[in-house]
Parts: sequence; C-alpha cells; structure tokens
Amino acid sequence: MNIYAKKQRWKLALAAAALLIVLASFWYTNNLVERISRDEKIKAQVWAEAVQKRAQLIKVANHIFGEIKSEERKKAELVAEAFKQLNQYDNSSDINFVLKVLQENTTVPVILVNDNGEMTSRNLDSIGSQDTSYLRKELNQMKGKYDPVIINYYKNFNSYLYYKDSKVFSDIQVIFDDLIKSFKELSVNTAEVQVIFTDASERHVIDHSDKLDVSKINTPEKLRITLLELAKANQPIPIDLGEGETNYIFYAESDLLTKLKYYPYIQFGVIGLFLVIAYILFSTARKAEQDQVWVGMSKETAHQLGTPLSSLMAWNEHLLAQGVDESIVHEMQQDVKRLNTITDRFSKIGSQPTLVLENVNDTLFEAVDYLKKRTSRNAIYTLKMPEEILHAHLSKPLFEWVIENLCKNAVDAMEGKGTLNITLSGVPEGIIIDITDSGKGIPKSKFDTVFEPGFTTKSRGWGLGLSLCKRIIEIYHKGKIYVLNSEPGKGTTFRIELARD
Repeated sequence: MNIYAKKQRWKLALAAAALLIVLASFWYTNNLVERISRDEKIKAQVWAEAVQKRAQLIKVANHIFGEIKSEERKKAELVAEAFKQLNQYDNSSDINFVLKVLQENTTVPVILVNDNGEMTSRNLDSIGSQDTSYLRKELNQMKGKYDPVIINYYKNFNSYLYYKDSKVFSDIQVIFDDLIKSFKELSVNTAEVQVIFTDASERHVIDHSDKLDVSKINTPEKLRITLLELAKANQPIPIDLGEGETNYIFYAESDLLTKLKYYPYIQFGVIGLFLVIAYILFSTARKAEQDQVWVGMSKETAHQLGTPLSSLMAWNEHLLAQGVDESIVHEMQQDVKRLNTITDRFSKIGSQPTLVLENVNDTLFEAVDYLKKRTSRNAIYTLKMPEEILHAHLSKPLFEWVIENLCKNAVDAMEGKGTLNITLSGVPEGIIIDITDSGKGIPKSKFDTVFEPGFTTKSRGWGLGLSLCKRIIEIYHKGKIYVLNSEPGKGTTFRIELARD
C-alpha cells in the first residue's frame, strides 16, 4: 500500500488547479493592462494635439505681432524722415505733407536732440516732459532700444531723433510674452505624466512638470538618458512658437499605467506566495494530525501488549518450575524481554524521552547481535567499530529501534541474502553510523521520499518505519539520518549522525 503515492497525486492535482487559476488571473490582468494602455495612448495623443494646436495659435499670434512691430518701426522711421525733411526744407518739399506726418504721429514716443543738447519730445507724458531728468531717463531707454536717426539740417550741424515702441506695441508685447509663458506652463502642468520642455538642441530644459524627479535631469548625461527613455516610450512633440527654432515636448506614460504593467507579475508572486504558505500550513496541519494518530496508535499498542506480556512472564516462570529445559526457557525469557522493550518503545512515542549517556559501541553491538539470530542466515552481518569508546546521550530503546528498522529493511532489500555492513566511527563533529546493504538500491529521486509516511515498496506494511526512524533521530536525539548514497542493483547506505559526549 503506497499512501504517499496517493498523496502525491492529490498534490499534483492541487498544483494544476492553482496553476490554472494563476494563468487565468494573469491573462485577465494582462488584457486589462492592454486596454488601459490603449486608453492612455489615446489620452496622450489628444493632449499632444491640444498642445500642438495651442502652439499653432501662438505662432499665428507671433506673426501678427511681428507685423505690428514692423509697422511701428516704419512709423518711427517716417517720423524721423519728416523731421529731417522739415529741417532741410526747400521749395521742392511739400511742407504741408511733412507737418501732417508729424501731427498724425500720436503713438510713437520720440525725443529730438540738437547739437546743444536741447531736447524736444512728442507722445511722452505731458507733465513729465517738462522735467529735464524725466526726459533724460526716457532718452537713455531709447538709446538702449534703437539707433537714432541723424538729421543734418545745416552743414556740419546735426540733430538726433530717438524713439521707442509705442505704448500700444509695448502692451501687446507684454500680453504676447504672458501668452507664451502661460503656454509653456500649460504644456507641462496640464499633463498627468512626466513632461520635459526642451529647446531645439534637446540639451537645455525650458520647463518640466512637477511629476518629474528633478534628480533625473540635473546633469547633461542624466538629461540625455531621461530623454532617450521618454522618446522610447512616446514620440516627442515638435513645437514651433515662431521664435526661430523648434522646441520639443517629451512625455512619459502615466504612473498608473506603469504600475499596472508590473501588476500581473506582482499578482503572480503574491498568489504564488499564498499557495506556498497555504501548502506549508496544510502540510503542518496534516503532519500534526498524523503525529496524533501515531501517538495514539503507539500508546494503545503498548497498552494492549501489557496484559499478554504479564501472562507470558508468569507462564515462563511456571515452565521453569516444571523442570522444562532451561535453554528453552532462557530463549523464551529473551523474547519476552524483547517484547517488553518493544512495549516500552511504543509508550515513549509522542512524549519527550529521557536521554542518558550511553556507550554507543555496546548499544550498537547488542542491537546487531540480537538481529543476527532472528533474521535470515544468508544475511551476513559485518560490524566495524573503533577501539575508542564513543559516548552519546541516547534513549536506548528508541535508538535500538532505529538500528533494527534499518537492518530489517536492508535484509528485506537483499531478499534475505547478501552482505550488511555496519560501521561506527568517531569524527571531530560527532559520531557517524553507516549501514550498507547489497540490495536492490533506491533511485536518487526517492532519497527524501523514503522518509515520508506511507512510502513502502513492500506488499504489506504501513510505510512508517523510516518515518519513525527520522523522527527518533532528528527530533528526539537532535541528529541526522539520510541516504548517503545508493545505486539500483548494487545497494544502499544509510547514515546516522549524532553529537558525541
């Protein structure tokens, strides 16, 4: 009966069901991410088109502003020419036309300065124009704005006409500058993603959104890497503001979409972790339940054996009193003693046994010597022990049970015929006991499985022997037991490791 094989099939069925759930969840989440990604792309394109249209509006406004600026300059030059013609007046000039030009200039502020430094102004503040300091201040501003128009009115005598943009033009200039500034702020702040506004060289940042980590662009190399990453995600938007160059807007995908792209993998990991934890809890609960069953069975067995054992001991004394052959009675006493030991072993399962410092050499010799007489004569036992006496804290009945189990399994594996080598050795780390048979061997894939409850290759048996051996050595004696090596058809070696005293 192979209980473990049935349990293994249940594990595989549960694992397959869990895998199907994970794949279905992964597929659904991945489709959801793709749909959101398409929506994000559409939103980004709509936003980009809106930015481009605003840029075209700025470009048109800039063109109109340029036309107005050109007209203002022509008007200023026309006023200057009128003053020049007035000072160079001759019969061929139309004085009325010149005076009309000067009178109709009601917007362009001008200051006329002669060689003596005397100043005459037009279209400036009427009260301020009477103050020389005010005129000089305005004159300095005009000198920094445009070159003067030189008017030669007599031989080497010249007058200088200074001018600046009209108030209407200046107001339009302020409005236009605010429009461009607001456009740049709008283009980076209305986006729900990381945005970088660069110049045509893509080496200087004009502006960026608050969602961008500034540390990513604080050096030219970091800026270049960031722009490459953004350009890989989305095609940069060229923006022509009519300033003689094309700027670019680089933008990323939204944080939500970025997080959702990794969500399926996180979900996969969480589900996997949940399954692992659930499996561990299930295995722990199952193991605890099995332990309770074994403990109950062991104690009940010990209790049931108690009554016939007492009777056998009494019958043994009666036979001895009746004069039955003492050798026969002695062997019966040995078997009764062994049954009593087995009962004691069963009673100790489930409770922490008392460990006593024992001579491992003698304990191992007694266990092997008892088995020699009660197993197949074709099984040849070889016991190798060092001259050094090795000591360890043991529960002698339980430890002997482990040795008996391993040796009986070895004889069964050899089908009652072969060589069984038991080797005891002391090493600095502790005590090592190797039990090697010449039986049919164990596949490497089954090295751990043989210690699982329910695993057996026999037609009869519960498959609990090696599981109990592992419990006795590793839980009660804090040692180790494992398959050291095995090869099908050639034999197996089990190793026990104990701490030495």
